Amino acid sequence: CVIAKEGRIIGEGWHRYSRLDHAEAVALQAAGTDSRGSTAYVTLEPCSHQGRTPPCAEALVNAGVRRVVVAMIDPNPRVSGGGIRMLQSAGIQVDAGLLQKEAVRLNEPFACHITTGRPLVVSKAGMSLDGRIATVTGDARWITSEKGRQFSQHLRLQLDAILVGVGTMLADDPELTYRGHIRKERPLLRVILDSRLRTPPTARALCVTTLEPTVIMCAPGAPDNRKKRLEEQGAEVIPVPRKGAGLDLVSVLDTLGKRQVQGLLVEGGSEVHWSFLEEKLVDKFYFIIAPIILGGKKSVPCVGGKGIESIGQAPQFRAARTFWAGPDLVLETYPSYSRSRASPWLA
Repeated sequence: CVIAKEGRIIGEGWHRYSRLDHAEAVALQAAGTDSRGSTAYVTLEPCSHQGRTPPCAEALVNAGVRRVVVAMIDPNPRVSGGGIRMLQSAGIQVDAGLLQKEAVRLNEPFACHITTGRPLVVSKAGMSLDGRIATVTGDARWITSEKGRQFSQHLRLQLDAILVGVGTMLADDPELTYRGHIRKERPLLRVILDSRLRTPPTARALCVTTLEPTVIMCAPGAPDNRKKRLEEQGAEVIPVPRKGAGLDLVSVLDTLGKRQVQGLLVEGGSEVHWSFLEEKLVDKFYFIIAPIILGGKKSVPCVGGKGIESIGQAPQFRAARTFWAGPDLVLETYPSYSRSRASPWLA
């Protein structure tokens, strides 16, 4: 929220994870009594209901704001137009839709979670020009450039949790941490899909000291002795139902949604990418393509699984943006099915 008056900014604020105050409340506190007769610019419609904090629309009315410019309507069914109506009934001019597309992209995780109860699923894969994520020997460090890896850290900054499969844990032993330069308000939750609890207790992801534990989701009936060893290392082991040969991914997302995970970054490996795509659970996919070719029939593809039998079955994507991260080409894409399942909150 930015509050302006007579051509200058007098207050601004944003909703920080560690604070209850919404953006409007923070900006109004900064503006003080100067807010009377001002214009407030917000990325999301001010709330109109009593939650953990008083209604922001009411705060704007009480502060004497003259005009409110709203980028997008709040998808929360408890609000959705109610904030605008409250402002208008108090005689405040409201203009909606300015930079709406940009606001929708900014608020995708919140909008997805508030309307479905599940996190926005953002898949990411760094690959060669021929779509490989590791060589025939399994070497994967590093395919993408430093700039490409910095973009991956940017995604970890934006989202609440990161997820990999046990195959990635055994092959790469990743830490699954955020290592960017900008302070992350909410600690990144680490999630491992591991039906039989094959993750070693010495895994680096279990040795990281953070406020959030490493969550390992397993199948019912996973060996108790392995569960005990992992829990002794600080892991939180959560059984979820099976589906076929793997885990029920809908149950995985529901579990994370109940933990208030709004945005989930799926980093692979190839079998996990296929599983999410096969279930049509990917909302957004970033392909980071490095200008190299790995070749080899036994090199690891970006997406594994059983594949499709005919071209007509292939998932289709639309590229929302393409840009460079150093020498790497980044494709920001949306699966076509995400548009067909009532997802107006997707850009």
